[in-house]
Amino acid sequence: MELPRAAIDHLLDNWPVARLATLRADGSPVLVPVVFARSGGRLWLPVDGKPKREHAEGEVPELARVANIRRDARVSLLLDQYESDWAGLWWLRLDGTAQPAGEHAPGFHAALGALLDKYPQYADTPPFRPGAPPTLIAVSPRRTTSWAASADVVDFLS
Repeated sequence: MELPRAAIDHLLDNWPVARLATLRADGSPVLVPVVFARSGGRLWLPVDGKPKREHAEGEVPELARVANIRRDARVSLLLDQYESDWAGLWWLRLDGTAQPAGEHAPGFHAALGALLDKYPQYADTPPFRPGAPPTLIAVSPRRTTSWAASADVVDFLS
């Protein structure tokens, strides 16, 4: 069964993690876990200070997900729940386009506030990569697809 709008809204405002799919230059998908917040009709993902792959001292290369989005803006975000009791399963996929947004982009500061409110971890982790310009990824959903195994799941999420 499809998730109702109230359940989708609840998930987009409260679910802690999603998987972001971008496309490499050869068209193959790349999937990474991300945190996100909803603000101004878009979903915003930080390019934050959590440890990333090791690079040479002082080098702050662009993340592959950002480079992929610059080349091909098509993305998908997947939120899901697995339970050993399969009656509790659900998923929500948002297909859309994304763009890297700097601090002067419309909605940037409201989105940053939403991320700081949603994730208290940012009190100890920089919301942006040290040595790199402040960047958020703005995702504009174009299509939403969902599924839940049971009405009990829908009631719980709504």
